[in-house]
Amino acid sequence: MQNKASRTAQQVALFRALETARGHDRVFDDPLAVRFLGGGYRLLARAAKVRPVGLRLSRFIDTRWPGPRPSAVARTRLIDDLVLESLGGGARQVLLLGAGYDSRAYRLPGIERVAVFEADHPATQAVKRRLIRGAVRPERRRHVHFVPVDLLVEDLGEALQRNGFAALEPTVVVWEGVTNYLTEPAVDQTLRRLADLTATGSRLILTYVDRRVLDGVIDAGPWPEAVKRQGEPWTFGFEPARLGGYLAERGLRLELDMSTRDAADRYLEPLGRHEQAATFYRVAAAEIQ
Repeated sequence: MQNKASRTAQQVALFRALETARGHDRVFDDPLAVRFLGGGYRLLARAAKVRPVGLRLSRFIDTRWPGPRPSAVARTRLIDDLVLESLGGGARQVLLLGAGYDSRAYRLPGIERVAVFEADHPATQAVKRRLIRGAVRPERRRHVHFVPVDLLVEDLGEALQRNGFAALEPTVVVWEGVTNYLTEPAVDQTLRRLADLTATGSRLILTYVDRRVLDGVIDAGPWPEAVKRQGEPWTFGFEPARLGGYLAERGLRLELDMSTRDAADRYLEPLGRHEQAATFYRVAAAEIQ
């Protein structure tokens, strides 16, 4: 990625801020999301607190770019639930890999009882650290350790251990919104390092884009071209049918593989929210063997 804060990370933060502004029918509450926004995005998020304005804004986004906003909302809640399940099952540390503007370290109940490591590109992380210092009291962030690392050129294990990560401890790893911006060797090396670094029974939660979008077999609408124009093109994807075998070769057992549309059916539909998340955005969970 370029040596600047991620634009797509800002957009995901906007989607989370809009969801938080909904009030009674939101599927998660992320009060920090708006703090990660600048300029026009922050104004939009604040205006969205007036419910009719927020609903119209969400509909406008979904009309212009069908799929990404409800996909981000559905996957956020699904990953929240998977992380809490892992913490309840005995995970002793959390690794947010490519953390972006993820605020789980500060908002998930009970997460402050374990060490949380936020590993991210140095440019994006520098912006986030400054914003967190202004938004979160020191006592609410003592459990969080920041790990600046560029996965395209640096070794993940060395960077983590320099910053206090405990090797071979039960861990839950969240790798959200990252793999589709990497190269195949970077994804392969990262998976192998995670399998070596964490204890048997640890969990990896990752998102990915269906490879057939990159191959032109599936039409993903205007969003891939939009992120390409922003300088963050999609460069990698998995074929869902092959994911289990790929992970098994690298020491992981696939537990769950769900499209964000299926996640929207789980979380949004029961609230009467008929919002069409994308099938080509997917969330997978795997156990370290």
